Amino acid sequence: MDSFATNKDILFEKIENYANTSIDLIKLNAIEKSADVFSSLTQLIVMFSVIAMFTLFVNIGISLYIGKILGVTYLGFLIVSSFYLLLAVLIYCFRKQFIKIPISNMIITKLLNKINLDKVLDTNN
Repeated sequence: MDSFATNKDILFEKIENYANTSIDLIKLNAIEKSADVFSSLTQLIVMFSVIAMFTLFVNIGISLYIGKILGVTYLGFLIVSSFYLLLAVLIYCFRKQFIKIPISNMIITKLLNKINLDKVLDTNN
């Protein structure tokens, strides 16, 4: 009877250790996936910022050039800003197709990139 109690205690201890290890593994996987998503988004933000600065200065140059051709500087800026207003309206109309869906897909892909779905399905059955 003494050995049964000892074996039972050892079994419960091993189950507890296994559960704690599983929880730690889940936490580490969540941290890894979060860090991967965060670093990808940070990279996109930095790239967007650099491209935005480049675009800003190119647009100022184009505005000044158009204004010089027309003889009135503010018309160049008005034409370029009208182009961006039209672009903003188009982006707003197609925002789900060109912005929301691709970004959602990128985040989902990053979160699920290390999960083998066949293995998960076989484990659950």
